Amino acid sequence: MELLILGGTRFLGHHLVKAALTHDHQVTLFNRGRHDADTSPNVEIIHGDRNGGLANLSGHYWDAAIDTCGYTPHLVRASAEILADTVKHYTFISSLSVYADHSFSGVNETAPVATLTNEQLKEAEAIDVSGNVSAVTYGAMYGALKALSEQAAEETLPNRVLVVRPGLIVGSYDYTDRFTYWAVRVARGGEVLTPGRPIRYVQFIDVRDLAEWIVRM
Repeated sequence: MELLILGGTRFLGHHLVKAALTHDHQVTLFNRGRHDADTSPNVEIIHGDRNGGLANLSGHYWDAAIDTCGYTPHLVRASAEILADTVKHYTFISSLSVYADHSFSGVNETAPVATLTNEQLKEAEAIDVSGNVSAVTYGAMYGALKALSEQAAEETLPNRVLVVRPGLIVGSYDYTDRFTYWAVRVARGGEVLTPGRPIRYVQFIDVRDLAEWIVRM
């Protein structure tokens, strides 16, 4: 299979490439070239910026695309539009953060998602994305932006989109260290000062399992 990965050099992206190569897929990465990428013979790299620099994707054809780094609906829509005639299937990596209410367990895909006002959306889309971008970039708006990005992809590529909403992803190449730090710290013993609510549950998934599942889908 010919597979395009938008991103593909950090954390989940790294493991997606590894999983795809394990299944003998031909992989193309589209990114800004700011982080080390897999240099295997079956990996082609196209450099470009999805913020106004998608033209480099023209003239190529893939069986499927996986979008690992879509944070705002206007950029996701732009990517989906340029790929509409060049990919058969589009997988969008969203987040469990899309849900409006995290106060109960057992949430599923039918639960209401977070929303933004038009003013908030304009504010988010005006954020400078020339540097490194992550969930932290958008703060409290992150979940709603992911939900709107899902909608943008599905509107542009109807019946051709798989939306994946992972929870806390853990494993090697996690540049945030948001889970590993606490596991290591608790293992050291002693009193630990922590934020949040003690009764709040945390569900995590191994990045290797997630990547393997996404590639198989």
